[in-house]
Amino acid sequence: MTYRDRSVMVTLEAREARVQRPNWAPAEVDLDRPSAARVYDFYLGGLHNFAVDREMAARAVADWPELPAIMQANRAFLRRAVRHLAAQGIDQFLDIGSGIPTVGNVHEVAQAALGDARVVYVDIDPIAVAHARALLEDDANTGVVQADFVDVGAVLEDPVTRSLLDFSRPVGLLVVALLHFVGDERRPAEALARYREAMAPGSHLVLSHASADGAPDRADEHRSLYRRTATPMTMRSRDEVAALLDGFTLVEPGIVFLPQWRPDDPVPPANPERFTGYAAVGRRD
Repeated sequence: MTYRDRSVMVTLEAREARVQRPNWAPAEVDLDRPSAARVYDFYLGGLHNFAVDREMAARAVADWPELPAIMQANRAFLRRAVRHLAAQGIDQFLDIGSGIPTVGNVHEVAQAALGDARVVYVDIDPIAVAHARALLEDDANTGVVQADFVDVGAVLEDPVTRSLLDFSRPVGLLVVALLHFVGDERRPAEALARYREAMAPGSHLVLSHASADGAPDRADEHRSLYRRTATPMTMRSRDEVAALLDGFTLVEPGIVFLPQWRPDDPVPPANPERFTGYAAVGRRD
């Protein structure tokens, strides 16, 4: 089946599905508008997405066939970074912009390394939050908060956050594939500085960010697709990503393309710049 055929198929599927609402979907969720969190879930092989999300994903993949591999590389970086933090003894994590929990998410990786690790997931998307709460209701060491990344007080002072995380000890702050959905007008660097001030020395920031540096010819198409969602995309250069890490000491190998950050495979991928996203981990000294 060609990408064109697949796009036609999912378009028809989307039109048919709009008259139905799955019993797991909150009433306030708009079935006619794609969600970045649900599109990401689809790329990762998850099941918590709608036909309209799959339609958007198919259109994106038709224009950019490497896109699912980029998303999977981003998730692989997340797993490697969490394992690294766990090896440093960090046993509590604040994952902002967490999306819909799928296989290999933070609590699974952290608890595999440290059985009593605690994780708070934060997302602004009601469907992501609803799914996370349903999936994690039996795990006493995890919690879910619905809040906006830039509303730092709402995140840090939420009763769930306060009950699970102790900010007098090192914490792992994860903003993976999030900040490219936070435009400059919302001052993401200022929000990160406030989180940094609340973190104890020895804490770490884990960050990945979409960029046009690796594939400028594809960037405009990708940005135009995300303008259809509630979270349009702001791609940033390496220097702009570095500015977001101000106040943190970079962990080796620094700011690199996604598959280059401490890869599990000793054989590096060909053309890593085509993964069009930077990865970095910084330590709060």
